[in-house]
Parts: sequence; structure tokens; C-alpha cells
Amino acid sequence: MSKRVLITGGAGFLGSHLCDRYLSEGYRVICMDNLITGNADNIAHLIGNDSFEFIKHDVTNYIHVSGDLDLILHFASPASPIDYLKMPIQTLKVGSLGTHKALGLAKAKNARFLLASTSEVYGDPLTHPQAEDYWGNVNPIGDRGVYDEAKRFAEAMTMAYHRYHRVDTRIVRIFNTYGSRMRLHDGRALPTFMRQALKNNPLTVYGDGSQTRSFMYVDDLVEGVWRSSQSDYVDPINIGNPEETTILDFAEEIIDLTDSNSEIIFQELPKDDPQVRQPDISRAKKELDWEPRYDRKKGLRMALDYFQQKVGED
Repeated sequence: MSKRVLITGGAGFLGSHLCDRYLSEGYRVICMDNLITGNADNIAHLIGNDSFEFIKHDVTNYIHVSGDLDLILHFASPASPIDYLKMPIQTLKVGSLGTHKALGLAKAKNARFLLASTSEVYGDPLTHPQAEDYWGNVNPIGDRGVYDEAKRFAEAMTMAYHRYHRVDTRIVRIFNTYGSRMRLHDGRALPTFMRQALKNNPLTVYGDGSQTRSFMYVDDLVEGVWRSSQSDYVDPINIGNPEETTILDFAEEIIDLTDSNSEIIFQELPKDDPQVRQPDISRAKKELDWEPRYDRKKGLRMALDYFQQKVGED
């Protein structure tokens, strides 16, 4: 019998790409999503596949899956500022209650559990680049705290289940990722800049644009998650592209890529917005033999067709 994986948040941007990958690796895939930020269109091409099943469900409630499970990928969560600022309670609940329910299922099924954590656990970091042994600089009562602290709690819960209940767990800390199936209006820098540039509207840069980010193409993320799920390494691992750029330079790069006539305008920097973001991926290289295959220039070219199509439909 094929191995069986449950992917929570499976109709989202990242989750749907993981559904594709695990199906291609011979798994039977159960995709679970309540569709508050996920989109059924992302998995429409999988409907009718005998190895794929979709369950519409909120994972903050009791999760029932009949039959055996070998692996759970817990990717359910709002993941962009516009989402978690609009849905702060849901974000906190899915990181806490949802993680608890998913871990309980992993324990009951004797399944391996992989948590999708985030670079946001580092907050506005005081060390650069960020390695996994850095504990972070997070404002727990700030607007962004609902996401940052939900993920930090999820990591603590995951390690507690590993140590106390002997659940076989993995944690990946995901840095900024882009590619097809992103929502144009999700508030993150790349889809926002693509939408604005392709419409020849002004690109909105917050602050003076000197803050940095590191952008990873989605295929690299999927490969990193796959390798982590197949590895024996338990402690958190950064999955990201260390190719760092300022937001202002990135905006100019998108204008050049899209051959846009857009100009750049500046707006007030949001509170607690991280000033730097760059992963130290030494651990991923050592433990997973993983590093990104796509530099930003190539990845953006690969993603451009998708954004052109989405802007045409917008």
C-alpha cells in the first residue's frame, strides 16, 4: 500500500504545491482546508485523482481521519500580514488549537509530524543572518504578535509532543517564498509589486525601502520540505534563499522584469516590520543536503507568466 499523508492548509499556496509533490512521490494525499485563505482552484486539477482526497474542515476542531496515516504536514494558517491582521483570533487558534489537534492525530496514528513554522519566529532580529539557535526579538503584544507568537507556541507544542509523547516530529522555518498560486491581494511584497507593475500603477514601498528580505522560489521550498519529511533530523531547520535584497532594489527589479512604466512611492513603515531577513542555511545544507536551486532572477522569470495571467483576470 502507498504511504498516506495529511496536508493541513492543503488548498493554500504552499500546501497545494506540496499536494502535487507528494502525489508525484507515490503518496496518497488527504488535503484538509477550511478555505478561509486557501482556494479550491489550487487543487481543482487533482479532483478525480484516486490518490487524492479533499476534506473541508477547520483544524482547530477535532480532526478525524479514518485509516492509517504515515505523515502529517501542518501548513494550516493565515500567512500574510493582511490576513493575520484581519483574522487575529483565527491565526492564534490555528497555531495553538490547530497544532494541538494535528499533533494529537499524529500521536494516535503513530504518524510523523512536520510543522510549517516561519522566519517570523525571529521577529525583528538583532542577529544577522538568522540561524536556528537565535531565539528571536518578538513583540508579543504588537499587531504582528498574533502570527509570530502563534508559530513560536506551535514550535513549543511540537517539541513537547516529541519529548513527552515520543511523536516523531520535524520543524521547518520557512522564509519568504513566491511562485504560482499566490493571491494577488494577499499583501505580501512580491504579489503586490507584480500587480502594481503589470498595471503600471505606482509601487508602494514602506519606509525608505532599506529593509531587506530574502525570496525563495516555491519549488525550492517544496524540495526542502520533502527532504525534511524524509530525514531523521528533529530540531528546527531554516528553509530559505540567502540571496538578500533591499525592498527598494526589489521594487526596481520588478519594474525592470515587467517592463513597467510604474514609479515608486513611499508610505509609512508598519509597526514592528523586520529591518533585516536572511536565513543561515548551514543546517539545511548539512542535515538535508539542501540549498536553493533557483536564484531570484531565474525564479522571478519563471513566476512572471502566472502573475501576468492573474492580473489579466483581476
